[in-house]
Amino acid sequence: QVQLVESGGGLVQAGDSLRLSCAASGRTFSSYAMGWFRQPAGKEREFVTQITQIGYMTYYADSVKGRFTISRDNAKNTVYLQMNALKAEDTDVYYCAASNIQGSRSAEEYAYWGQGTQVTVSS
Repeated sequence: QVQLVESGGGLVQAGDSLRLSCAASGRTFSSYAMGWFRQPAGKEREFVTQITQIGYMTYYADSVKGRFTISRDNAKNTVYLQMNALKAEDTDVYYCAASNIQGSRSAEEYAYWGQGTQVTVSS
């Protein structure tokens, strides 16, 4: 129904910034809340942030508050994750996902997922 493709990951140094993008196609992008999750290899997926489809409310995990900013451009069918002051512990595979539930922090409540993009932060 919805296809999501992340881009923008890479290898950076601690303190650097990186901007991830997620391009959507298929069903109407603007009808979904969009989130970002991260998942270390072999571990459970964890919530990072979400922006809602109504009111553009944002939610953040405590670990990224004040450093990461989620935004969306419905005209471009794209959601972004601006990552500032990156730390080594931010190293992970990052996934974008679409949900019908505003404010959801649970991966089980997201119906569509991208393939993931690797972010590596050297210390």
